[in-house]
Amino acid sequence: MTTTAVAPLTTADAEALVTTAVEAAEKAGVTVSVTVLDAGGHLLAFRRDDRAVLISGETSTRKAYTALQLSSPTADLVDAVQPGGLFHTLPTALDRPLLFIAGGVPVRRDGRLIGAVGVGGGAPEQDHGFATAAVESLA
Repeated sequence: MTTTAVAPLTTADAEALVTTAVEAAEKAGVTVSVTVLDAGGHLLAFRRDDRAVLISGETSTRKAYTALQLSSPTADLVDAVQPGGLFHTLPTALDRPLLFIAGGVPVRRDGRLIGAVGVGGGAPEQDHGFATAAVESLA
């Protein structure tokens, strides 16, 4: 079986994701923090905006980790973590609790997971839109 190499998420890619997410948020009049992780969960880029809610930086990071760990946009997981939902008692392998609110989006290249972006600072639906816009711009 031959495996085709997939280019990893680079620092330049991560910076472009941050820029696009921030620009989308600014157009909507929202101040956000943005976190970009590679496939191994390593921080590639981070932008904290002190005008956003104080916890927005931590929130964006948790959203990115959650999207990366579960390979799904956090917006798709909201119902699963409600009481009685599929993931309500899901244990975490991370050293921080999972945060299941919209705004974390996995980044894929050629169908392979190569990282994740998390946005915090706006309403969850807005954060999801900003993160999605960033990921779509990378394609």
